[in-house]
Amino acid sequence: MLSQLMVVFGFFALVLVMVYWLNRSVGLFDELIANGHTAGIFLEFTLQALPGVVAIVLPMAAFGAAVYVTNRMSNESELTVLQATGLSPWRLARPVLVFGAIIGAMMAILSHVLVPASIGQLRERESEISGSVSARLLHEGTFLHPTRGVTFYIRDITPEGELRDVFLSDRRDPDRAIAYTAQSAYVLRDDDGPKLTMRSGLAQTLRAEDQTLSTTDFENLTYDISGLVTQNGPPRRRARQISTWELLTDTEAVSEEVKDSVGEVLEEAHMRFEQPLLCVVAALIGYAALMTGGFSRFGVTKQIVGAIFLLVFIKIVESIVTTPVHANAALWPLIYLPSIVGLIIAGVLLQRSSRSFRPGRAAPPAPEGAAA
Repeated sequence: MLSQLMVVFGFFALVLVMVYWLNRSVGLFDELIANGHTAGIFLEFTLQALPGVVAIVLPMAAFGAAVYVTNRMSNESELTVLQATGLSPWRLARPVLVFGAIIGAMMAILSHVLVPASIGQLRERESEISGSVSARLLHEGTFLHPTRGVTFYIRDITPEGELRDVFLSDRRDPDRAIAYTAQSAYVLRDDDGPKLTMRSGLAQTLRAEDQTLSTTDFENLTYDISGLVTQNGPPRRRARQISTWELLTDTEAVSEEVKDSVGEVLEEAHMRFEQPLLCVVAALIGYAALMTGGFSRFGVTKQIVGAIFLLVFIKIVESIVTTPVHANAALWPLIYLPSIVGLIIAGVLLQRSSRSFRPGRAAPPAPEGAAA
């Protein structure tokens, strides 16, 4: 049974990861490409977001695998045969418990190691590319608006990095508007930030007060474009990217750094322990709910629907306990309430299914009269 659970889990996890990943990738692709980033940046971002996606789908995949395998064994009378040999629902739950523990171990690695690391790297890359001059300004044949009141256009960019036929309009000053045109230009960097050096061009200045237009020819003109590109320092850390050990041992300092309450920091830390437990709970509920139906020619549709509602109920409990924990950090043990409730529900369901379980017994001897 354990091998069947792992195979079905792998299939469900793959499908769910692809669905979630594609759903997130569509919006990310539009945003990155619209900002001028390459397909390589898009692929890098989607790969860094993958651990978080996997962490989302693991409990659902574990639940789906437990329901599917139990339902198949019920329809093919395998459960009936196993119970006839004397195996109780509690005994049959052992492979499911081992399966849930394996998935929980995967979730623990994701929650404590991979997800925080991926979020940290993702935020660093976001900060780096947000100040990329090439991504924000260097686009051929497109009128760009890097900031309010500024329009920038390049007809062509040579392989050597030369900008051909450049147009730059700066209307940020309400008293005057300046338009620059140049046959060629280069983007240069110095200690003060990126500069646009234009050659063989014309500067036209329009004064708003008297509508006077003045023109100036130039051979070389340097324009500071550092204000057009956001120059970010190191990004501020978030609780999700900080190690569990630091969250638990230096809670006050982390709370001040990330601008979250102490309760929110403790919630993040303890949720990394709670999520693996929920994987075990999801698998047990999927199995135990279907065991209450026994064998039926009509299947276990009611039990499947009931199992889904139970899982939704546990998620509701999970969302309810977050508010008091945020308000009062001393209530952090409430974070484990969903798992406790889930284990109690699974135990009640298994106890209920065990009531109707009777180990196979030898048939009573037939009466003598009947034998005659």
